[in-house]
Amino acid sequence: MLGAAACLSGCSTIDYYAHLAKGQYALLAARQSIATLVADPATDDRLRARLKLALEARAFASDQLALPRNGSYTDYADLGRPYVLQNVFATPEFSLDAVEHCFPIAGCVAYRGYYDGARAKAEVERLKAQSYEVHVGNVPAYSTLGWFDDPVLNTMLRWDDDELVGTIFHELAHQQLYLKGDTRFNESFATFVEQQGLRQWHAARGTPPADSTRSQRADQFAELILALRERLKKLYASGLPAPAMRARKQTEIERLRADYRALRDGAWQGYRGYDGWIDGEINNAKLLPFGLYHQWLPGFASLYDRSGKTWPAFFAAARRLA
Repeated sequence: MLGAAACLSGCSTIDYYAHLAKGQYALLAARQSIATLVADPATDDRLRARLKLALEARAFASDQLALPRNGSYTDYADLGRPYVLQNVFATPEFSLDAVEHCFPIAGCVAYRGYYDGARAKAEVERLKAQSYEVHVGNVPAYSTLGWFDDPVLNTMLRWDDDELVGTIFHELAHQQLYLKGDTRFNESFATFVEQQGLRQWHAARGTPPADSTRSQRADQFAELILALRERLKKLYASGLPAPAMRARKQTEIERLRADYRALRDGAWQGYRGYDGWIDGEINNAKLLPFGLYHQWLPGFASLYDRSGKTWPAFFAAARRLA
C-alpha cells in the first residue's frame, strides 16, 4: 500500500500513512486486559467500576444484539490525553462540499485524522493558506472495522454510563456493517443500533431508560445547524458577487446565534451547554459533521420493524440495502 501511495502522490502520502501506523501501534501497545485490571486490587475503584460496566456491555452486545463476538472492547488503553484523534475538516469559502480524502479501507471521508496535534495544526495552516475554511474536531473513539481488537479508551470514560455503553454498541455496529464512501448511511445505521441497543439494555437490567432531555436538545440544536446549511446552500448558488455573498453569509451565521439564544433562554430554560460552540468561530467546515448521524434513523427504525424486530434479520436487510 505504501509503495502504491508513493507512486500516486509522493513522500507526503507515505509520511502521513506512516504517522497513522505509528499512532495505531501506540494505541494497541497501550492495551491491558480489562479482566486483569478489574481483578487487580491496585486498580482505582472508580476505574474498576467503569471497566466492569464496559465488559458487561460488551457481553450484552454479542449475546443480545447479535453484534460481532471478538476481542474488541475487552482491553483498556490509557493514552494520557483527552482524545484519540483530531479530524481536520475543510471546505471552500462559498461551498458546503468537503475536501474529501480517500483511504484503502474506509473509502472516501470528509476529513483527515491525526494522532499528532502538531501535524493537525500544520495541516490546518496548509489548508488556510489555500483559502479553505477549516475546523478541527476532537475524536474520543473510533472503530478499525474489525481489523484490530479495539480497546476501551480513557477518552471514553469521561462520559456517563449510557454514553459509554452506547459507544461500545455504536462502534461494534461499524464492524457489523460498513459501506465505503457513505458516511451518512454508516453513522445513521450505527446510531440506530446504539439507541435501540440502549433501550434493550435498560429493559434487560430493569433500569429506567435514559433521560430524553439531552438527546432532544441535541436534536433541536442539530435542526438549527441544518437550517443554516440549507440557507447557505441557496446563498452559495445565488451567483452574488463575493463581497455581497460574504456579508450575507455572516448575516445568516448571526441569525443562527440569535435562534440558538432564543431556544436556550426559552424552551431550554437557560441550559447553556452549546454556548461554547456558538460563541466560537462558525464556518462551512464546522457545519459538516451535522446530520451525518441522524439523517436515516427513521429509515433504519422502519427496517428494524419490518424485520420483525430481530437483530439478525435486521442486519441482513441492512446489508442488502447497502
